Amino acid sequence: MKNILVTGAFKGLGLEVSRRLIKDGFKVLGIGRTVSPDFTDLISNEGKTLGDFRKFDLNELDEIPKLINDIVKEHGPLYGLVNNAALGVDGVLATLHQNDIAKALRVNLEAPILMAKFACRSMLTNREGRIINISSIIASTGFNGLSVYGASKSGLDGFTRSLARELGRANITVNCVAPGFMATDMTAGLEGEKLESIKRRAPLGLARTKDAAGAVSYLLSSDGQFITGTTITVDGGSTA
Repeated sequence: MKNILVTGAFKGLGLEVSRRLIKDGFKVLGIGRTVSPDFTDLISNEGKTLGDFRKFDLNELDEIPKLINDIVKEHGPLYGLVNNAALGVDGVLATLHQNDIAKALRVNLEAPILMAKFACRSMLTNREGRIINISSIIASTGFNGLSVYGASKSGLDGFTRSLARELGRANITVNCVAPGFMATDMTAGLEGEKLESIKRRAPLGLARTKDAAGAVSYLLSSDGQFITGTTITVDGGSTA
């Protein structure tokens, strides 16, 4: 059973990704600040362990090397990393507190880079692996009040393309999945005309978390072995 490390695994898209990957036969190692009952139920099935979890705050960048080292020591080499955890920073830039900006960039960009840095070491040893960064359509379209979030996701896109070239010869793929607006905790504050405007832009309707999880599953599968350095957009056609 191949190990897949998923950050932000305990709710929203991360939980749905974990659910899909367990269904696909992977062992999910979940990371997050607060373990949810849904996740603990998911990884335990009639006494059979389908995964594990670690409480961890990705804001603590200096602790990431130890985190990865402990996980590999306990569970063996990693086959995949899904950098899903992110902070949504909603607000006009002129009024955002500098600490909030710095924290968003740490969690949304610096942490995924460091997670990939240390996770890819066991992949390089085995000469196989998959790294999937969860981006957003905001990286390419922009959105009022989400400039810092958009900046962090754009940075993740550029990181993905360059790292794909760096790791490709070791049979390690690196890709992004860019969901559109979905019904998660991060988008719960959208309502009224703002929400209706977003819905009107998507001819297929708003994507569901399981749709984005399906894209992650594809990139981790044998069918995705020759896809690297690219972004799969899952947005119901809103950016078409």
